[in-house]
Amino acid sequence: MITSFSWVFGRSMLFCMSFFVLNSSCLHGAALNIVTTTTMITDTVKQIGGDRVSVEGLMGPGVDPHLYKPAASDVLKLSRAKLVFYNGLLLEGKMSDLLDRLNKQGKAVFAVTDNIAHSKLLKPENIQGHWDPHIWGDPRLWTECVETITTILIKHDPSGEQTYQANRDAYIKRLDKLMSWGMEQINGIAPEKRVLVTSHDAFNYFGNAFGLQVVGVQGISTVAEAPLADIIHIVDFIKSRNVPAVFVESSVSPATIKRISEDSGTKIGGELFSDALGTTGEIESYKGMKFDLGTYEGWVGHNIATISKALATPQTTP
Repeated sequence: MITSFSWVFGRSMLFCMSFFVLNSSCLHGAALNIVTTTTMITDTVKQIGGDRVSVEGLMGPGVDPHLYKPAASDVLKLSRAKLVFYNGLLLEGKMSDLLDRLNKQGKAVFAVTDNIAHSKLLKPENIQGHWDPHIWGDPRLWTECVETITTILIKHDPSGEQTYQANRDAYIKRLDKLMSWGMEQINGIAPEKRVLVTSHDAFNYFGNAFGLQVVGVQGISTVAEAPLADIIHIVDFIKSRNVPAVFVESSVSPATIKRISEDSGTKIGGELFSDALGTTGEIESYKGMKFDLGTYEGWVGHNIATISKALATPQTTP
């Protein structure tokens, strides 16, 4: 009798659990399996997708996408993904051929920069036929990428349209606030001191957005090292302009900037995030703003704070 009761009870519990799982799946649907390349895209897709998406980024904090080589495990992740988001504009240099092949095979592969008008893109002077891919430096352009991501998510998950749109609206509102805050901080730097010297030209869009003159040692890619003549030229420039500080980057070797700092006699103002975000969960605060360094908002906030502290003229007391 006890055995019979246990068997019936067990079957009933199994039925109830199965019904609950099935019912939950019907109500909410399976999360979209998404693979992303850079950390900026990974965070942004998570911000817009919320719990309707399952996002796996191939690149982690401090990883240089210019030099990143996909492993066999990456190819497997990409092949299993429902959607793939990447930056485009040849940022993922070593992955470009693989992404093109997947696209031709019918995989849903999307460059987040595809809908940005060419008139808004920058052309490096030293590389013909190549757009500068570092568009996330300008929050206004990144907002256009947010719109592209949202449209694609809705297309592949129509039932989540309201969720995606609400998340997009809230995210764009935060980016607008961050942009205004950033301008306020940079405006606190004397105009002649608004010069940003970094390892490579990852900050031209950032400079355009916030009113900084950007001087990169290596050009837009980190594949080749800077020639000695370029280093000497930048040292002379720093001395002639009396630039207060130069900056290393989290995803680029600091060796060249350290040499420039020593030769020019100017300080290193801190480490900037260039082609990758920081560590998720690491919180930083500055002038009324708090940001997680593992988010795109943290990328902007940390860089603004680091530049402002290093370039702003110290306040003297009478």
